[in-house]
Amino acid sequence: MRANGIDIHLEEAGSGPLVLLLHGFPELSFSWRHQLPALAAAGHHAVAVDLRGYGRSTAPVDVTAYAMREMVADAVAVLDGLGEPAAALVGHDWGAQIAWAAAALHPDRFPAIAALSVPFQPRTPVPPTEQLREWAGDRLNWLLYFQRPGVADAEFAADPERAMRLIMYGLSGDAGELGTRLVTELPGGARLLDSIPEPAALPAWLELEPYVREFSRTGFTGALNRYRNVDRDWHDLPAVGATTIGQPALFIGGEFDTATRYADWTAIRERVPRLADPLILAGCGHWVQQERPVEVNDHLIWFLRENAFA
Repeated sequence: MRANGIDIHLEEAGSGPLVLLLHGFPELSFSWRHQLPALAAAGHHAVAVDLRGYGRSTAPVDVTAYAMREMVADAVAVLDGLGEPAAALVGHDWGAQIAWAAAALHPDRFPAIAALSVPFQPRTPVPPTEQLREWAGDRLNWLLYFQRPGVADAEFAADPERAMRLIMYGLSGDAGELGTRLVTELPGGARLLDSIPEPAALPAWLELEPYVREFSRTGFTGALNRYRNVDRDWHDLPAVGATTIGQPALFIGGEFDTATRYADWTAIRERVPRLADPLILAGCGHWVQQERPVEVNDHLIWFLRENAFA
């Protein structure tokens, strides 16, 4: 589909009320392979996209093309291209952050929001990298590590299979507490992948080949450029994180996911008053819709039915 001036690759199934699915880093529309048929069977038109910079969607060269304003505009343009006035929006990781931003900026187009792994994040008092540098101290922080053009890009592209294997395993429930340590305890100056131990075996839920194939072809720069806009977004979109989200919302996270563990639900509920009780999946890591597809599907379908998306 041509949308917002770029080509956006879609995977879709079913007919009925539209559900738009946005993946995170470093993933693809393939990450929703378990949700597409389940949502279709429940009476929905389920559409998963490759975000800009990923897979078979366009990867602009300009870093600023990955600003949150553009990511949200892509989602709106997909609705327009499909001839739909509105859609329930489901996002994981960066897709969840795009969903929260879209909910704030276009509440009429996205009347129901489901966020996986990344809860609503209130606006920080200072630009995000400034706050993270103070919080991280002399420890390695993933988002700060990704700010430096070419560094993570080269590390991951040197062996895409190794990069995907280690990242997907390291942040999964199969790795247990390791994921939290990787996000909060690595020493400054560390190379990210060298800090992740090799798994004895790949998790049974993980289908690695499609990711390896696509990132071997595209590289990782387009995906990483989203991280390089967080301060720009803070200046450009002051309403994001400061606006009350009035739509019904669902959150699903994993027990071993750092973003879930550090969520301040009291502060979140002040900004998302119609948030359903958060679902935290025991023993699960960051890749919730892949690690626990049956539970995620059941709760998504319940949420959509309860909020008249059925």
